[in-house]
Formats: sequence, C-alpha cells, structure tokens
Amino acid sequence: MRIEARLLIIVGIFFGIIGTIYWFTSYETAGTLMLIGSTGLGLLPGGYYLWWSHHMKPRLEDDPDATIEQGAGEIDSFPASSIWPFILGVGAFFAALSFVFGAWMAPVAAAFIISAAIGGTVESRRGGAV
Repeated sequence: MRIEARLLIIVGIFFGIIGTIYWFTSYETAGTLMLIGSTGLGLLPGGYYLWWSHHMKPRLEDDPDATIEQGAGEIDSFPASSIWPFILGVGAFFAALSFVFGAWMAPVAAAFIISAAIGGTVESRRGGAV
C-alpha cells in the first residue's frame, strides 16, 4: 500500500503546487478551486493508504526483495465474454442522459443498472454465462 500512497501523495502535492502557481498567475477562482479539489483527491486517499500501510503487515508489492513467484496465487474465474459490463455501461449512459433530457430516463437507467448488478452477481456465483 505504500507504493499507492506515495503515488497519490505525489499527485496531490503536484496539483497543490500547480494550483498555487495558477492562483498567483491568473486570479481565476473556478480553476483554482478545481485544482484544490484535485489536491484533496490525491492527498486524502494517499494519506489514508499511508496510515493503513503502517497498521497492516507489508504486502509483497512493498518488499523490494520479493519475487514474482511469491506473489503468484490462485486465479479465480473471470467471465471474459460477459454482457453485464456492457449493460452497466448502457445504464450509466442513460443515467447521464437523464440529467440532459429529463428525469423520465432515470427509471430506464435504474432498470439497466439493477439488471446488470443482479446478472453480474449471478454469473460470478455460477462461474459462467447466465
């Protein structure tokens, strides 16, 4: 987790520096607030991951002397030809369209999203096509 924590903290620090430079060079509020939000989106999860990395045993990814064989484990079934991610994407698309064209599309989006959640769950528990 330390690798992920460091990466996110570096991203947060980068956006903080860019946000500071942007504030002093442009005096524009909206872009500065978006860069502050990006700073928070890097620092908050990065700090959380860093905190957890000190409270749990080190993973193999954090050990510089670990080999690939040590990290190998059982690979579970993954239905590569599943239709449910596509159905979930269609539901998300209709959900976004409901903000544009009106709330009448929200039930259609909800139906697609719920059916994708149920279908994906059933398919993953059976280990094959539904």
